[in-house]
Amino acid sequence: MLIFVFMFKTISRYWWCQIFGWSTNIAISIFFITTVNESNVDTGKYILSVFVSSLIGVFVTHIMRMNIHGLKVLQKTIKSQIIWLLTLTIVFAFLYGVAMEAADYLIKFNPERLEKYSKIQRLFFSTFNAMWLLLVWNMLYYIYHYVERNRKQELDTFRLEAAVKELELKTIKAHINPHFIFNALNSIRALVDENPSRARKAITELSNILRSSMQAEKMETVPLQQELDIVKDYLALEHMRFEERLKIEMDIDEDTLNQPVPPMMLQTLVENAIKHGISKQINGGIIKVISNFKDHHHQLIVQNSGTLNGYSKQTEDGFGIKSTQDRLNMLYQGKANFEIAEINGNMVESKVIMPLASML
Repeated sequence: MLIFVFMFKTISRYWWCQIFGWSTNIAISIFFITTVNESNVDTGKYILSVFVSSLIGVFVTHIMRMNIHGLKVLQKTIKSQIIWLLTLTIVFAFLYGVAMEAADYLIKFNPERLEKYSKIQRLFFSTFNAMWLLLVWNMLYYIYHYVERNRKQELDTFRLEAAVKELELKTIKAHINPHFIFNALNSIRALVDENPSRARKAITELSNILRSSMQAEKMETVPLQQELDIVKDYLALEHMRFEERLKIEMDIDEDTLNQPVPPMMLQTLVENAIKHGISKQINGGIIKVISNFKDHHHQLIVQNSGTLNGYSKQTEDGFGIKSTQDRLNMLYQGKANFEIAEINGNMVESKVIMPLASML
């Protein structure tokens, strides 16, 4: 039983098609002769002839298939494929006809036909009948490989697109502006002697941000609460550099804390707000982070002092705000929006509108 199961699994799809196709041919022929035998042909020899014909058919079509592969017919142009398939059909139909005539002669099937027609005539009839049979076989074989090739190309295309998107997503998610790290380290160095306790805390904050950046590429989304913790650590480090020039406000609806957001996205918006807003103001300014629900969507807003004049849509390293739009497009398939605008004449607002988790 185990041997039978093993053999069953090892038979290729091609051989299953061969077995099914020629078995069907035998079944139809036997049904025809047993129900509509108007010419009084010897049923026993007819059935024997059908079995022999099918065995020859399996052998001939298999050799023909080997030639199709050997000559690389399916890799040629469409015009060349048609010419080669027609040529092979005619050649192997002739061989099939010769083999069938020899088999019928040996088993003495339908002797009246042997007496009525000459060898040339019988060979022509057998070749002509075989040609249509092999033509159907070749058409089915060609269609199967055409469909399989297209399916494989589509799968390869999808895999390539998925791999490219995954690489892009990992690249954007894992990015942290190196200038921020250098600035943070310089601030920490200045505190080592002056305020060791604050320096230790700052090292912990920087460590949290770096750890989150490394873990970001493993996750599509994180709870807003987790993202806010990173933003708070980031702002605490930046506050050491800007001191009184940086004011921070948080307006967070507690019901939004469990909403999923792309990791490091909010940190990117805040980083851009400081880079293009606060750092360009002589007297500094304010960073305000807002999270709320509006019209069955989750709004995540970052406001900063400054204007859009000269405000780059991406950082010098090619990330920043552009990366936010790219990530939203990939993650939410057009269901999320990103806007950046100047409000009240002295503030810039970056707004992300995402569908609620229950709507995804």
